[in-house]
Amino acid sequence: MKVLVTGGAGYIGSVVTEELVRDGHDVVVYDSLYKGHRKAVVEGAAFVHADLADAQTLRETLAERQIDAVVHMAADSLVGESCEQPARYYQNNVINGLILLEAMRETDVRRIVFSSTAATYGQPDKQPIDETAPNLPTNPYGQSKLAFEQALRWYAEAYPLRFVSLRYFNAAGASEACGEDHAHETHLIPIALQAAAGTRDFVEVYGDDYPTADGTCVRDYIHVIDLARAHILALKKIESVNDPGSIYNLGCGGDGYSVNQVLATAREVTGKDIPTRVAPRRAGDPAVLIASSEKIKRELGWNPKFQDLRVIIESAWRWMLTHPHGYSD
Repeated sequence: MKVLVTGGAGYIGSVVTEELVRDGHDVVVYDSLYKGHRKAVVEGAAFVHADLADAQTLRETLAERQIDAVVHMAADSLVGESCEQPARYYQNNVINGLILLEAMRETDVRRIVFSSTAATYGQPDKQPIDETAPNLPTNPYGQSKLAFEQALRWYAEAYPLRFVSLRYFNAAGASEACGEDHAHETHLIPIALQAAAGTRDFVEVYGDDYPTADGTCVRDYIHVIDLARAHILALKKIESVNDPGSIYNLGCGGDGYSVNQVLATAREVTGKDIPTRVAPRRAGDPAVLIASSEKIKRELGWNPKFQDLRVIIESAWRWMLTHPHGYSD
């Protein structure tokens, strides 16, 4: 297929692009480089440096490249920032998303895989979370992603559009070529590895008095390559069936890992001390957030290969050692 990957110069988008190219697809990365990196665009993929808000360039790219399907990953994705700047999140995640859908409609591109989030669920009472859980987002980020999912549903009702929405939990790890390089890092595993590498003084642990086995929050981690493979399976589903739209969770499918378990494993992998400081709980942080991925395993045959926490952290550490300054190396 000829696939357009919006946000394909970002962390997850670059690995999705890498896997698509590996499988023989003709890939065009469409990215403003607002948060992405030109060096993250893998060899074998074409690159268009443009913003989703640029409707004309978007239409021209879809038409001239004869795109068959879109993997839509371009978005703002920081919960705290979304609370401080909701307008930015609605602009980038909803309005620009609608510009994309209109460009697809006008150029007769009928398939889209959407990079969504577990933040659509808010703080569900039931764990692990499955796709039947109510959507009650507690921040503008989750709400903006849910709003675009709802737009997909109505577009699929009105037009010949088919979609798959993938709700991520915590992506982590790296491929050999692509890894995490954020200007402001918020993810636990790279923060822990930065502390191991000596580029960060310590790791803040937000609360150690939760009702969990060791008092720290439990979260779901999924290797970014496994995440990328799910997108390829989603494209195959859209190609082969007439179902207008489906939603799937993507997580490790087990019991999750506590903050302390992540830190202990990072110490084992790196052989380094990782200093920590206990900080107050963050408002709205649930004790446990883990996914049920049974639906995507059952319906699409998704079979994650790198589900072990140690494997995830080892891959991220290897990438950090070979890219000590990220993509600026």
